[in-house]
Amino acid sequence: MNRAQYARLVGTYGVLIALAALILFGWWRYDNFLSAFNVTTVVRYNAMFALIALGMCFVIMTGGIDLSVGSTAALGSVAAAMASHYGMAAGIGGGVGAGLLVGFVNGLLVTRANIMPFIATLSTLLAASGAALLLSKQTSVPISPTSGFMLVGHGMLWIIPVPAAIAIIAYLLGAILLNYTSTGRTVLAIGGGEDASRLMGLPVARVTFLVYLASGGLAGMAGVLLAALGFAGQPTEGVGWELFAIAAVVVGGTLLTGGSGSVLTTLAGVLLLGILFNVLNFENGKGWISLSAAWQSVVRGLFLLAVVLLQARLTRQHTRSA
Repeated sequence: MNRAQYARLVGTYGVLIALAALILFGWWRYDNFLSAFNVTTVVRYNAMFALIALGMCFVIMTGGIDLSVGSTAALGSVAAAMASHYGMAAGIGGGVGAGLLVGFVNGLLVTRANIMPFIATLSTLLAASGAALLLSKQTSVPISPTSGFMLVGHGMLWIIPVPAAIAIIAYLLGAILLNYTSTGRTVLAIGGGEDASRLMGLPVARVTFLVYLASGGLAGMAGVLLAALGFAGQPTEGVGWELFAIAAVVVGGTLLTGGSGSVLTTLAGVLLLGILFNVLNFENGKGWISLSAAWQSVVRGLFLLAVVLLQARLTRQHTRSA
């Protein structure tokens, strides 16, 4: 195996290897790490991050960025909580609808107004955050206790938590879209070269708009789960979620420059970061170390930096060998 083949192998499967190693380490070191309660808790909570990471994955594959997903999730949670008093469907529709509205604005700003994605989504980040605070009157909004809306967060489908089932369905649809449709091929083509894609006659503006719309909708659904899991719409949540999503996408092997990526390894990236947080909590319980939430963020940040540096090195090796 030459260096180029090795770089491609590690870039594609490295996150899966790291995820398997982390799970084996946790199983070996901690009691109850693979207990039904812990596994269910981890996948239930991280389903929110999985949804926003999926949308971010498609955005980054086009060469863009969406900084608004955290604030959009917070706005979605408030809208879902307010609408939950009219039934479960209304609560879900309210949260997803709020997210789609933000995604719609992002898509127009990027494709019609030709504003750089960083600036466009930074603007909607601030707007969505302000809207969440205004709608909620700067306080948490309780969900309806009688509409069954809480089942979206705490229900089970056989042995699978409902949030995890939603995330699994979303990722399966995302993988099919990316790998087996012309839209998915266009997403990768745009990231590889937007001008070249236009010259080939590809619907660059339409697909880019749809990508931002989908990212907003998925963030809104994450807000629905946030409200259902916490029993309230939470306007101040979502801070830093966009960074978690970007981290999961990068750890999953998607290039920040666009044109290359994988939906399923993005999910592995979400699980890797989520389980890393879980391991740190278990380690605190062992008493050998005592990491506060701030120090845990430092550890995860350093871990992400190491992954990005490794990815950059592998990319350079692949480019030189090509």
